[in-house]
Amino acid sequence: MTKLKLGPIADDKPIKITLELPASLHRDLESYAEVLSRDSGQSATEPIRLIVPMLQRFIATDRGFAKARRTPHLNP
Repeated sequence: MTKLKLGPIADDKPIKITLELPASLHRDLESYAEVLSRDSGQSATEPIRLIVPMLQRFIATDRGFAKARRTPHLNP
């Protein structure tokens, strides 16, 4: 089994946004969705549904962002 950073995608109501992606990134999202569905045993996920969990995971694991968020802003 492949160790992916994302787990199964929650089935919730999506919010529509407009986003332009480079073709290469879209192909990577399609490939990631295929591997994820194969490893999780779920049906194929639309690549667009990977973007939010990926961003959430990125933000949750970004130590620099977490540190900056905890640091109080200095008032001049």
